Formats: sequence, structure tokens, C-alpha cells
Amino acid sequence: MNAIRAFIAIDLPEDLRHQLGDIINSLKKKTPRAVRWVPPENIHLTLKFLGNVSPTNLNTLTQMLRQEALRHTPMQFSVGGLGAFPSRQRPRVIWVGVHAPPALIELQRCVDQETEALGYPMEEREFSPHLTLGRVAQNVTPQELRQIAEALYYTQVGELGVVRVTEIRLYRSDLQPGGSVYTPLFTAPLKR
Repeated sequence: MNAIRAFIAIDLPEDLRHQLGDIINSLKKKTPRAVRWVPPENIHLTLKFLGNVSPTNLNTLTQMLRQEALRHTPMQFSVGGLGAFPSRQRPRVIWVGVHAPPALIELQRCVDQETEALGYPMEEREFSPHLTLGRVAQNVTPQELRQIAEALYYTQVGELGVVRVTEIRLYRSDLQPGGSVYTPLFTAPLKR
């Protein structure tokens, strides 16, 4: 069996994914085709992108996740606000914000440290929790970029809701011509 692309994430409730889908549909009407939109069912909060994982490492990785999850109690975070990386004027990634409590930041930091101990490099950038809605194509024209920036400027996204976190999940990511397909491999419940 070959290596698999994998990541560790927090799932979102169905009603929130539906709201995010409505925001995507609204933005699609105002933006050029230079944006690759994420299907709502694929939107999640990434804690750690692992990249290629050897099948022989999967067992070690799931054991580590089980142990780490049990060190954290359930928590909540709120979702709202629209933004882009690196900025709204030069968008490359379009997102909805996550207002993270210290417990969520700590969970991500611990997962990053524990996966580093297994050979997966720590994130170079500080954790900036967000829900990716779309990615702007590399070959976007200046005019298309202006259109996207304008759509972001005129689209207001208020508070969408609260997510209760009771587990973290290891996902497999398969790149397909129609976009990525995510398959849950393992679920680690937080301490009860």
C-alpha cells in the first residue's frame, strides 16, 4: 500500500456547513471562475496537515491521537466573519473566521508537537484558525482579482454559530480531477 495524504481536523455540524454553502453560492455569483470553491461537505477546521503518511505509521499516529485527545476536554468555538489570505485586496484563500478559545489553540499546539515527535514537521506559521471556502487560481488576471476583492468587500458575514468540539479526526485526502475526496480514518474522542 502506498503512502496516503492525511490531515487532522475538527468536523463541523451540518447546519453550519449549509450556511457556508449559502455564502459560497452567493460569492460564486459575484466572482469570476478563477476561484476553486470547496464543496460544503469538505469544509472542516484543520488542526494539522500531515502530507504523506506511510501505512506503517497509521497505527502509531492513531494511538498518539487517541492519547492526545484524552488530555483535552470538550470546548466550543464560534464562527463568523469573512476574510482572505494574504489580504482581501490580494486574496489567495477565501475564508470564514474561527474565534478560537485558548483551549482550541492549545489543542492544535499539542497535536503539532506530538506529530513532530513522529517525524511530521511543525507548522512554520502561527495557527490561524479559519474555514477555507475557496482558493484563487495562480493564473488569475488583475481584473479578476479586483472582482474577487470587490465581492469580498461587499459581502458581510456575521456570526454563524457555535461549534462544540467533542472529538478530532484523522482524514485521508485523495486528489481527484473533480477536487479532493476526504475519507475519515480514525476518530479520537476528547476527555469526557
